[in-house]
Amino acid sequence: MPTRQTEQTEQPPESGNRTALPGPTYQSYQSQFHERWSSLRDPHVRALAWLLEAPDLLDVHAQRWNGRIATLGRLSEMDVTWLHALDRNPRALYVLINAQPSARLGRYAEKLLTFYLQETGRLIAHNVQVRNGPNDTIGEFDFIVHDEQRTGAVHWEFATKFYLLESHQAEMQAEAFVGPNLADSLGAKMDKIMQQQLKLAEHPAAAQYLQQPVTHAQALVKGWLFYRDEAAAATPLPAGLGVAREHCHGFWCELSALDLTLAEHYLVLPRLEWLAPARALVANALSADQLHEAVSLCFAETLAPVMIAVCDRDGNGEVVLERQRGFIVPDDWQEKAAQRVQHAVVKY
Repeated sequence: MPTRQTEQTEQPPESGNRTALPGPTYQSYQSQFHERWSSLRDPHVRALAWLLEAPDLLDVHAQRWNGRIATLGRLSEMDVTWLHALDRNPRALYVLINAQPSARLGRYAEKLLTFYLQETGRLIAHNVQVRNGPNDTIGEFDFIVHDEQRTGAVHWEFATKFYLLESHQAEMQAEAFVGPNLADSLGAKMDKIMQQQLKLAEHPAAAQYLQQPVTHAQALVKGWLFYRDEAAAATPLPAGLGVAREHCHGFWCELSALDLTLAEHYLVLPRLEWLAPARALVANALSADQLHEAVSLCFAETLAPVMIAVCDRDGNGEVVLERQRGFIVPDDWQEKAAQRVQHAVVKY
């Protein structure tokens, strides 16, 4: 993305319907993360810290999930000490991440979690394919882990998801949360996990691939949900959705609707930097008009939503820290999203 540092005179186009961003005093999840992990510098270690301690995306107590949502809980002091030590010497983590490189965010997050589970001795196996014959793949176990009492094996289906709420209605369904590329929805993803993937251990062919019997299966889901504006984000979601109350969240809007007057620094976040709140040198940040140009160039190449971070300088003034994040979507994105939601609701 363009990161030119020369002074710009051209301003983004004016709009009478802009998405207001919270000011510097806004107490976001991001500010809590920066306080807790202020000393972490390595981007992969910061991503791992987010993955391990970010709020769950789904409510582990919701009736909808029937006890099939896994949670990592709060890190122990030993884990915190380990993360700080890893930040000083992350070589082992880099070895795993750089093995069979992938541009897929899901694969990257899997590697981070694999590293942690290996280091803590909780991992039994991961990415175990189940076949019913040489040309018939039934499915794959994401993770097989020891339970907390180490009395049995647990199957974890792991996902890091990013969904945008197309509309906010009293009788909202999970299909209203759609992926930025419109390829899936929260409802479709969780139906697949609950109705198919978590039942893999029940298949007759699975036993031969397991070191020990699986006692139960759960979904471990992390991620961010994005809302049209702060009012929508503050409106409680229906309990029946099963979404955790304290989930990580951001905004979405069209480029013309984005208020670029409330911050001096912005970042365009590549896909593999979507997990943890961003931290970058001031020299790598964009001004408002630079951001406008960068997003416009992205849309000229592909009409995929662009993730941005709204940033403030830290106390030393050399680094910018993410205050808020959001997806900037093409002008016709909402119309396409509404059509997808309508089709999904009719289908179900």
